[in-house]
Amino acid sequence: MQKHLAWMLAATTGMCTAFGVSGCHDGAQPTATAATLPTAQVAVAQRGNIAHVLTLAGQFQAYQVVDVHPKVSGYMRKINVDIGDIVHQGEVLAILEVPELKAQLQQTVFEMKQSQEEIDRAQHEIKRAEALNFALHAESVRLQQAADTRPGLIAQQELDDARSKDLSSQAQVDAAKAAMAAAQQHAQAARADNQRVMALENYTRVVAPLDGVVVWRYADTGALIQGGTNSNSQDLPIVRISQSSLLRLRVPVPEDDVKYINYGDPVSVRVDAVGSSFQGKVVRFTRNVNFETRTMETEIDVPNPKLTIAPGMYANTMLELARAKNVVTIPVGAVVLQGSQDVAYVLDSSNRVHIRPIQVGIQGQKLAQISSGLQVGDRVILGGQQKYQLNEAVSPLMTKEPASETQDETGGTIDMNAQASSSGGNN
Repeated sequence: MQKHLAWMLAATTGMCTAFGVSGCHDGAQPTATAATLPTAQVAVAQRGNIAHVLTLAGQFQAYQVVDVHPKVSGYMRKINVDIGDIVHQGEVLAILEVPELKAQLQQTVFEMKQSQEEIDRAQHEIKRAEALNFALHAESVRLQQAADTRPGLIAQQELDDARSKDLSSQAQVDAAKAAMAAAQQHAQAARADNQRVMALENYTRVVAPLDGVVVWRYADTGALIQGGTNSNSQDLPIVRISQSSLLRLRVPVPEDDVKYINYGDPVSVRVDAVGSSFQGKVVRFTRNVNFETRTMETEIDVPNPKLTIAPGMYANTMLELARAKNVVTIPVGAVVLQGSQDVAYVLDSSNRVHIRPIQVGIQGQKLAQISSGLQVGDRVILGGQQKYQLNEAVSPLMTKEPASETQDETGGTIDMNAQASSSGGNN
C-alpha cells in the first residue's frame, strides 16, 4: 500500500513538472525552420552573349552566264578557246571568214575617194565662178559709173547686159557652193557607210564580253556560223562563258526569319566539296514569300577570285539573324508573362519573393536577353512561379545555367559525307 502511494506521488510530481515547463512557453509564437519553407529552383542573372543563327543549304550559281553569238554570219576560220579556258574581257575568242564583207569594205573605200574628188572639183568650181563674178561685177560697176558721169555716153542696152552678166555670175557662185555642200554630204554618207562595213568586218573577230570561264563550246573550225541578229534566233552560239570570279548563292529563308534579313548581313559559307569556308554577304532578296514553300529567296554574293568554287556546288550557310553581346541573360524559364507584361520572380537577400517587370530582348531556346529590370547577380525563380506569393520566404535551390547561347535554327543542310555513304551503299 505504501509503495502504491509512493508511485502515484512520483507520477503526479512528474506531470506537474511537465505542465509547468510547457506552461512557460504558452505565450510564445512558433518559429519557421528551413525544413518547413517551400523550395524553389533559382538561377542567377549573368552577363553573356545571345545569338540567333540560321543554317540553310544552297547551290552556287555563276554571277553571269553569256552565250556569245557573232554579229555577222560566216565560216569559222579559227577558234582560240575551248572548254575550261579562262578568258578576259576583250580577248579574241574566234575569227570568222566573210569574203563579201571584204568586197563591201573595198567599195566603201572607193566611194570615199570619189566623194573626196567631188569636193575638190566643187572647190575649183567655186573659185572659177568667184573669179568670173569678180570681173563681170567690176565691169558692170565701171560702166555704170561712166554713164552716171556722162549721161548718154553708154547705151542703156549695154548697161543692162553688163548688169545681167554680173547677176548671172553671182548665181554661178551660189550654184558652185551648193554643189560643194552636196559633195560634202555625199562624203559624209560614204564615211558612214565605210564605218558600218568596218564595224561588221570587226565583228568577224568575236571577243569575250566579260572575264570568265568557257563552260561550253558549240562550233569548230570550218563550220558555218549564223549571225545573232535578234533575240528570237535559235542559232547556236560559238561559246558559253560563265562569270565565276563572283558567285551567287541563293537560299530559301523561312517566313518567320524574313524580318531579320538586311542588306550587307555577313554570311559564313561552308563548301564541303572543297573543304573550305568562305565569307559572303546578303546583297539582294525578293521581298516576296513563296506561297507553297513559305520561304523568301535570298541571294548571297561570294567572292571566288581563285575559282576555287565551281557553279553548281552545294553549300551550307550560317546567317546570323540577331546578336546581343555583353548583355544580362537569364534562363527562359524565369520569364513569366502576366497579361501583356513580362515579369521575373526575384529573391531578395532574405530569400523573399518579389515580382519585378522586365523587358526581354533576343530570346533563344534556353536563355533570354533582359534589356531592363534585372542586374547581374539577381536571383530569379525557375518554373512554377504561380506557387509563390509576393514577399513569401522560400528556400532557394541554386541551379547552374550557362551565361551565353547560340540558337541554331536549321532550314535544311546538306551532309556530303552522308550522301557519299549512301551512294557507296547503293553500289
